[in-house]
Amino acid sequence: MTITTAPSPPPVTSPPARGPSRRGPARRLLPLVPALVLLALFLAGPVLWSVYVAFTNETLTGSASVHSRFVGPANFVKLFGDPNFLNSFLLTFVFVIGSAVIGQNTLGLLIALLQRGRTRVTRSVVNGVVIAAWVMPEIVAAACWFSFLAEDGTLNTVLGLSQEWLYTAPMVAVILANIWRGTAFSMLVYSAALSEVPTDLVEAAAVDGAGPFRRLLHVTLPLIRRSIMANLMLITLQTLAAFGLIYALTGGGPGTASQTTPLYMYEQAFRYFEIGYGSAIALVMLLIGALFSLIYLRLIKVEDA
Repeated sequence: MTITTAPSPPPVTSPPARGPSRRGPARRLLPLVPALVLLALFLAGPVLWSVYVAFTNETLTGSASVHSRFVGPANFVKLFGDPNFLNSFLLTFVFVIGSAVIGQNTLGLLIALLQRGRTRVTRSVVNGVVIAAWVMPEIVAAACWFSFLAEDGTLNTVLGLSQEWLYTAPMVAVILANIWRGTAFSMLVYSAALSEVPTDLVEAAAVDGAGPFRRLLHVTLPLIRRSIMANLMLITLQTLAAFGLIYALTGGGPGTASQTTPLYMYEQAFRYFEIGYGSAIALVMLLIGALFSLIYLRLIKVEDA
């Protein structure tokens, strides 16, 4: 008796592996073309135009508005010899240090620390109140502080005084207003950073006898130092370019007592129509902002080393 067996099925072969894509760099970059065009038109284009105009005598009115000419570094020579610019630069430095580095940074960290361990209802109420000031339009915030600090405002009514705070202490007024409005950002940054701090390290330091201040100084702050530097960089750049709140609250006055560099740049470019000179001021501010960014980034790298 002959036994026949069924033929075995052909072996299953896997499809050949595909090699690396042979698309050229041009085809890979094709989807990015619209974004690159928009960046060139609305970001790089205005910046390059401003750099060019800073070296000309461009104006909004007069013959220079039609036939501007290249004047080289003349605008910058005039700038650094202008006492009004030097005064505005000093006021900007005071405004940034008082409002951002000391005010918003410290108050935001303090609020974030005080909220640790609190109930969800307490945190929600505090966050809502602080963030409400942040999302408020600048013109509305300025109107609130004007009503608070005016001669017949809330502060004088409570204290029983008749003091025009916006005229006697304009820089203090704009610093406090900007702290009140901008603290929410620092609070949110530090709340997120503190949530990542291991509780066992803090508890171990407490068991070893470290008090609240020593735990904060030697445990908490070193662990969130990157967040501190990042927050300082962002709020410094934001405060350096602050314009709307100061302009609506004091207009840079009285005189030039609260005229920071952005307000001085606006005055020269759009009140006196000196677009070339105003662009030179803007370029100097851009370089100062870049310098601050490099300093903070360098500090972050030093901390990581």
